[in-house]
This record gives sequence, C-alpha cells and structure tokens, in this order.
Amino acid sequence: MPLSSPRKILVVLNGKGGVGKTTTAVNLAAAMADTYRVLLVDADPQGSATWWFEHGNQPMGFDLRQETQPDQLAALRQGGDYDLVVVDTPPALASEALAAVIPVADYMILPTPPAPMDLTALIETVRVTVTPKGIAHRVLLTRVDPRSINEALDAQATLKELGIPACSAFIRAYKAHERAALEGLPIRLWNGNNAREAEADYRRVAEEIQRDWEQ
Repeated sequence: MPLSSPRKILVVLNGKGGVGKTTTAVNLAAAMADTYRVLLVDADPQGSATWWFEHGNQPMGFDLRQETQPDQLAALRQGGDYDLVVVDTPPALASEALAAVIPVADYMILPTPPAPMDLTALIETVRVTVTPKGIAHRVLLTRVDPRSINEALDAQATLKELGIPACSAFIRAYKAHERAALEGLPIRLWNGNNAREAEADYRRVAEEIQRDWEQ
C-alpha cells in the first residue's frame, strides 16, 4: 500500500535519554518495512541505532543512514527511493540536528515511560517543542510494567485530559527488547521469551500510526 505522498518523514523524539527512543525507532522501522520501503536515519551522535543495525548478521528489512549534519537532515525529503523515513533523534531538545529535522517532519512519535516524572517532562516537551509546530503527533508509552498496566492507563487518561494525543497501544517492558538489540535484531526477527508479545506491541503502534495517515 503506497503512501499518499512520495515520502513521509516520521520523527521519534524525546529530550531525555533512556526512554526507549532508539528501540522505538528501530522496531517501528522494522514493522513498517512490511508495507513500505523504509530508511532509518540515525541522527543521534551516540549512534545507538547504527550500532544495532551493524551488529546483526541478517537483513533488518530496512536501510540505515547515519546523519547528524543539520543541512543534510533538513534535506531528507530530497532524493532517495523510500516511502518512509524514520528519524532517531538526539536526546537534546536544543540540538541543531533536532532543529533541522522538526520542520521537515510529517509525524512525530514521542516515547516516554508512564512514570510521573517522565510524563511531566514529556508533556512540557509537547507544549514547547511540538504543539507550536502544528505537526501531527502521538505520545507512546514505553517500558510499561506488564504487572502494572494501570499506571499506563492512568498516564493515557492524563494525556487525554490535557488534550495531548496518545497511542492507544503501549510498549510493555520485556527483556526481549534488550536481548534482541544485543543480537542486532529488531524484535520481529528475534526468537525467545516474550518475543511475540513484544513484537505485537510495536505492530499495534505501527497500525495505529498508519490509520492516522489514512484519515
């Protein structure tokens, strides 16, 4: 199913590290690759997505480009033969790379754990960085304890009350995510405990994003 425009740019953003941003970027790129020709752009100087991509011994299903130069990031829509570009951004809201990529974004996913301190910081990021730009976006709750789903449901309710769009799906915290990354694989290609549950979470998110694009 082709996208309505030649290229759509999906930016994964959070000003904090350790929230599952790279895990989200890699696994959404892999999930979307079933439908689209996907390029994952690693704009984070730490290069975690690049390490993940290069560490594996089998094709991910998408291509990767490491790019931190603002002028190149601002030109992501030019050239290339991809339906979808997913951008893993640096965890620094004041970075030049982020300033370059936000104006070309069509859609943003903002991953955050549901813990109150993480959620409060993310809400401020949405208000200051995202909402003023008028870019379609959703908050994605990550690292959700499968034994404490109510915390995620409460966080979703809080976001709804504030008028901040959030994904109905959320990403449960499984060791499978860490083990897949260590083997250089997206969760959809990894086999082990809870792999299919972890994969299903990202598939639900990908489907939700695609429904937004079809509206």
